[in-house]
Amino acid sequence: MATTDQNQPEQLYAAREPIFPRRVSGRFRSLKWVIMAVTLGIYYLTPWIRFDRGPNLPDQAVLVDLANRRFFFFWIEIWPHEFYFVAGLLVMAGLGLFLFTSALGRVWCGYTCPQTVWTDLFILVERWIEGDRNARLRLHRQKWDLRKARLRLTKWVAWLLIGLATGGAWVFYFADAPTLLRDIVTLSAHPVAYSTIFVLTMTTFLFGGFAREQICIYACPWPRIQAAMMDEDTITVAYREWRGEPRGKGKRREIAIPDQVTYAAGEKHGGTSPLIPMPGMPRGTGKPATQSLGDCIVCNACVNVCPMGIDIRDGQQLACITCALCIDACDDVMDKIGKPRGLIGYMALTDEQAERAGAEPRAIWKHILRPRTIMYTVLWALVGLGLVFALFIRPEIDMTVAPVRNPTFVTLSDGSIRNTYDIRLRNKHGEDRPFRLTVKGDLALHISLEGTPYETVTVPADSALLQRVYVTAPPDSVPAGAERTAFRFWAEDTASGERASKDTIFNGRANR
Repeated sequence: MATTDQNQPEQLYAAREPIFPRRVSGRFRSLKWVIMAVTLGIYYLTPWIRFDRGPNLPDQAVLVDLANRRFFFFWIEIWPHEFYFVAGLLVMAGLGLFLFTSALGRVWCGYTCPQTVWTDLFILVERWIEGDRNARLRLHRQKWDLRKARLRLTKWVAWLLIGLATGGAWVFYFADAPTLLRDIVTLSAHPVAYSTIFVLTMTTFLFGGFAREQICIYACPWPRIQAAMMDEDTITVAYREWRGEPRGKGKRREIAIPDQVTYAAGEKHGGTSPLIPMPGMPRGTGKPATQSLGDCIVCNACVNVCPMGIDIRDGQQLACITCALCIDACDDVMDKIGKPRGLIGYMALTDEQAERAGAEPRAIWKHILRPRTIMYTVLWALVGLGLVFALFIRPEIDMTVAPVRNPTFVTLSDGSIRNTYDIRLRNKHGEDRPFRLTVKGDLALHISLEGTPYETVTVPADSALLQRVYVTAPPDSVPAGAERTAFRFWAEDTASGERASKDTIFNGRANR
């Protein structure tokens, strides 16, 4: 193993440095507050919305009923055999993510990702209890005492309560919320509910309180996938280095211009700034020259507010979630020193040359409306329209037919051939409905239902019924050599006249 000296081994990984973002105000910070309030409100309150579906169905507007393998969303009910609706929604979510990333970069990560939203909430609580950035830094560096222990314990308890509310809200999506809450409080709920709440409480506590940017950088795959979604027309947060460089305080200073302009490895959070060639800068003299400074005054406000702990002035980085807080911080500084806003802002790479030359950049809509984003939008809309169409044309009754294979058919004593089928009838109405089963095909087939002398069976409201059915072909009705004959089952709701059908095969060969 390589060592730096005789006693100290070289460290393969650097220890994580805690990040303490400074409070900032501005339009993007306000937008993030609104989005956080809306998304958290939807998450925490949705299980408590009531929706009357009648006496035989749950009154919860949004419910994942795992026991009966159904999903309820207000007036929409998704059955297990209709999982293609869920698959379609996942496809739409993926296409929507591709669309927004191609148009606006990691806008999902910066504003609506659950990790971002809960981390914002945890940082807000941390700031309320421990103070802003400088106070939290001092508290982090000082030795443990009674005050530090009290503040840390208060913060951790608040985080645990948020995690508990998060885990509790999640389980309410899978059962009637008021009933489950009463069972949890009275310690009579199923152990799965308690274990789920515990796991989600601890993951929320750890991810939002301690892991934070580590989840975005190391655990989330999206930073590594996003490069395939972005191009030079993607609008993302960037630093206009042609306007900000050379950095420094004051108006003018002397700098040396060597024959080959190099870039100094400046400190990540400020300090030494890289030497950037500017228009009109003398080259090749190797002597000090007077050069006007750029708009960046090395205040490091953009670094201090970043929840990922990066410096946007270093260019595009995998860790950047484009939350735009650096824009608010920089704009505030520019207002104070009398410089125009936009040193850090949303921009596309294709506008760089125009802005360097002092020309106006292209309109935002021209960046957004391009072949890639149009293609994603069309695909997203087609999948959505297809789901809506399928939702409105699906029948209120449904049936599936499964032939019994052991045995495939039975030859009775009078020479007739009998096949057995298991038919599952689904009644999606809110009341019991009688279903009449019939068959139609080239053969003269007779049908009988197990457990009843009639061809009609009652299916309970909003449920499925498994019915065994016998289909018999009279003697000499099966053509010689025929082993498989197609026919069709029909199920009719005698109350409404709705019908459903399913094609299947009659197996058997006549003995001649």
